[in-house]
Amino acid sequence: MGQIVSQDISTPRDELCELLAGADPASRLWSAIDSGRMAELVPELPLLRMEQDPIHRHKDVLAHTVAVVAKTPDDVMVRLAALFHDIGKPQTRSYEHGEVTFRHHEAVGARMTRRRLTELGFDEAMINDVSELVRLSGRFKGYASGWSDSAVRRYARDAGPLLGRLNQLVRSDCTTRNRAKEADLHRQIDDLECRIAALAEAERQAAQRPQIDGDAVMAHLGLSPGPVVGQALTWLLELKQSEGELPTEELLQRLDQWWVEQHCRESL
Repeated sequence: MGQIVSQDISTPRDELCELLAGADPASRLWSAIDSGRMAELVPELPLLRMEQDPIHRHKDVLAHTVAVVAKTPDDVMVRLAALFHDIGKPQTRSYEHGEVTFRHHEAVGARMTRRRLTELGFDEAMINDVSELVRLSGRFKGYASGWSDSAVRRYARDAGPLLGRLNQLVRSDCTTRNRAKEADLHRQIDDLECRIAALAEAERQAAQRPQIDGDAVMAHLGLSPGPVVGQALTWLLELKQSEGELPTEELLQRLDQWWVEQHCRESL
């Protein structure tokens, strides 16, 4: 029998993951970019070697992208999202009133990410999650201007189980050398995370209370304080837990029906 020669069976997907893994992905990424290998793995990436704003000579998008990847934790999903988070900028760059814009580059980038990761052979779950992180990567930018509680809830709801990774990506997306600016961004994210936690706790506590309180029950049914009020509140909480919050008019109609049924049982 002839000698079996081992062959490298690494796939392009595995090769990209290896480039992104470990403590120093930046040097490996630059080596792959400079050698031309990255143009074969992710052809869209070298196209980021452009000035974000050639008029005012702002940061190079490719250099920024590599720096963002290097700042992320060693989590392949987050690092893939960092690698692709600005991938839509070349297709969306335009100039308005002497300034460069990249309108909707996150949405465009998410579609490009999905296509590239699919061609590289990533599994569907990873493709969906990384593409969604890219799509949401710019959502935080308006936070400093002041978000309502509903906007905070919407951010957390849209991120879902990706919330922690999305915030890691947002933190890493600040590559400024201005320490004060970077510290301010991290304070904003800390504040957002605290508000999300506080709102979630408030919602948890609210879920343990009936939709209306004892005073409202007594006023509506003409009752005085007593055990029957507690029974009504118990029933209202069970109703809320099974059907969620109801319009006030419907809730009171259901309460009237429950009260009539209580009288019927007592009269039997």
